[in-house]
Amino acid sequence: MILDIDECKDNSKYPCYGICNNRIGTYDCVCPEGTPHGNASIRGDCIGEPSFPFRVQLEIGILAGLLVAAIAFLAIKVLLHKRRMKRQALFQHNGGQLLKHMLKVEGNASFTVYSRGDIMIASRNFHKTKIVGEGAHGTVYKVTLDVGGGATTVAVKRCKAIDESRKKEFVQELVILCHLSHPNIIKLVGCSLEFEAPVLVYEFAQNGNLNQLLHGRPRRRVLLPTRLRIAAESAEALAHLHTHPMHPVLHGDVKPENILLADGWIAKVSDFGCSTIKDNVQVVPKGTLAYLDPEFLHTFQLTDKGDVYSFGVVLVELLTRKKPRSTSKEEKNMAWIFQESMRQGTLHELLDKDIVLEGESSMVVIKQVAELASRCLAVPSATRPSMEQVAQQLRQLKDQVVEVECPEEVEDDLGPTEMEMTTGYPTAQTSFEY
Repeated sequence: MILDIDECKDNSKYPCYGICNNRIGTYDCVCPEGTPHGNASIRGDCIGEPSFPFRVQLEIGILAGLLVAAIAFLAIKVLLHKRRMKRQALFQHNGGQLLKHMLKVEGNASFTVYSRGDIMIASRNFHKTKIVGEGAHGTVYKVTLDVGGGATTVAVKRCKAIDESRKKEFVQELVILCHLSHPNIIKLVGCSLEFEAPVLVYEFAQNGNLNQLLHGRPRRRVLLPTRLRIAAESAEALAHLHTHPMHPVLHGDVKPENILLADGWIAKVSDFGCSTIKDNVQVVPKGTLAYLDPEFLHTFQLTDKGDVYSFGVVLVELLTRKKPRSTSKEEKNMAWIFQESMRQGTLHELLDKDIVLEGESSMVVIKQVAELASRCLAVPSATRPSMEQVAQQLRQLKDQVVEVECPEEVEDDLGPTEMEMTTGYPTAQTSFEY
């Protein structure tokens, strides 16, 4: 008979720092289940956090994954809800509900109210490579959006914030402008009100604007017939605004930058950021000073004759290819110089050589255009013709000359220094304003 000793009871002689199992003639000393492999007879060799069997680990992992996914899903839902609420709040703040109601009443189905997502995707989050112009009222981006069911290149104008007091007026203007239909007025095709400031969507004019045509680089030869046609088309657009049967509109910021040039160099009057419903009083000047009616600085009231004055300055610019100057009160601007030349009979000294070189027969038409421009610049404003009368006379003058070619690039014969000395402005850069 073999006498067995229980070694597990004598830890001093048979040390075991794990699990001790007595067996006949010997014993087993192993580390606890789930701990790293080690020698349980050595103190501390089994140190380590117990691990779970693979099946348990898998179940715990699945549960943890589901929990994380549920939390992430709820977080995304909350974030999207907050963004949706913010967009709705901005839509309401910018007069979106009023706009929808007015569009429904007016029955305008061609005007599109775009979502924030539509604009952000199309503009690649308003990426700088999409910018085609920056003006006083906002930044313009060239993007592609759905217009009438088809992908169309449009100009998206990201406006600066509108005054809270003008919100209702702004929405009214949107409704009026989206109803304007004239071949020489840039078409407002839609908007988005889900931003801090409204985003407006216009048709795109691919040839820039009149300022770029006259003063940009490379220099283009622009003959008298083309200038007359652009002037006549612009005048017809302004006359259409002034005489609109339902809502006469004043532009308020007529200048070459706001006369865009579409395919075929067709003029498109744009940028109604300063426009207002007729007879509305303005408390601060909103036009561009060099083109602003002097009487406005005394009355602070936009009138149709104010647009006539601004257009007169544009006519002078078309005749002379010189920008008006308005950098200080002491300097005489081009409008004043032009009126003096008309009184003194020295108009020929101001005229652009591209139109003077067309021959003696063109001088008769040029003088008539100059006389019309002089009448547009007359003070007091009551003596100025209406925009409709201006358009009618320009149409007649346009028909007396034949347009044979589009503006073509020519070698610069007027260096930057001379250009700046002549106009008081640096070389014009590409700029689109809507």
